[in-house]
Amino acid sequence: MADAKVIPFDDDRSRGGAAQRPARRRSAGIRRGALGEPGEIGAVQPLPGRERAQEDGPVGREEEPPEAPDTGGRDGGLERRVAAGLAFLRRRLTGDYEVDDFGYDEELTDQVLMSLLRPVYDKYFRVEVKGVENIPTEGGALIVANHSGTLPLDGLMMQVAVHDHHPAGRHLRLLAADLVFVLPVVNELARKLGHTLACAEDAERLLGQGELVGVMPEGFKGIGKPFGERYKLQRFGRGGFVSTALRQGAPIIPCSIVGAEEIYPMIGNAKTLARVLGIPYFPLTPTFPWLGPLGAIPLPTKWTIQFGEPIATDGYPPEAAEDPMLMFNLTDQVREQIQHTLYKLLVQRRSVFF
Repeated sequence: MADAKVIPFDDDRSRGGAAQRPARRRSAGIRRGALGEPGEIGAVQPLPGRERAQEDGPVGREEEPPEAPDTGGRDGGLERRVAAGLAFLRRRLTGDYEVDDFGYDEELTDQVLMSLLRPVYDKYFRVEVKGVENIPTEGGALIVANHSGTLPLDGLMMQVAVHDHHPAGRHLRLLAADLVFVLPVVNELARKLGHTLACAEDAERLLGQGELVGVMPEGFKGIGKPFGERYKLQRFGRGGFVSTALRQGAPIIPCSIVGAEEIYPMIGNAKTLARVLGIPYFPLTPTFPWLGPLGAIPLPTKWTIQFGEPIATDGYPPEAAEDPMLMFNLTDQVREQIQHTLYKLLVQRRSVFF
């Protein structure tokens, strides 16, 4: 695998449908008089055979013509969706779309990639989201979460949670390890989804642009830890993410994810094979690699994602970003808050799968 130069985020250099429209009703037309003037109501002439009924008593109300069947706007909605889809394909084929300096394609993310991730989020993992109101409506903020699950599906599910549940529909820009950006196909998809390299420079730039940035400081140590150490947070480094937040005055939002630890129970690690392949670890689970490709299907666990109360950083002076003791204290505060919330969610959980 090709070597990629990484600017470490900390000093740890080890790699481990649409709303229904109201029914349309036919409006009554204006009756015209004998002269055809609008608004002038002429005498009603009885139909043949009803003269007798008029003499005996008042004529009953005329029956209104039946209304057209209500389709709820489905035909029009379908036409609009088809037109929007064709326009999207045209822009893709002609290159008439925009990406930012990091390769983020907002249109592709909203219309395609999120639509592919959403069934996994809603139907397979049945993610429950709490505390999304703690994420600011605008401006830069840093979400710090625990990392687990052998494969980094927790970051993707957190991204869907923010996009679909936040009132402002904000986009989460994840900081990813350099390994992500040297893998074919994965590299392109990660860039399109808004991911960027986990380094202080990129993080500061995104926060300075008012973006919502997500980081998982455990890195490979968290995602590749044995099943016996599940929900025990690994080392957070020396607080590189805290220093970044202090420089930009961005709030830090702790995030705790329960459910990802059990999707691939890692009972072993083929270290020799991992070194040969140039990857941080080669997981051995009860199903992988014994069942081949079927063993790569994650278990359908029930997830909970909780966003904690933000920790403000805008009250510190600019030189605070260089204070190692302050960074250590804030890092420990974030880590302890995430760990405490994990334990609380585990106590409340009825079952791994329900």
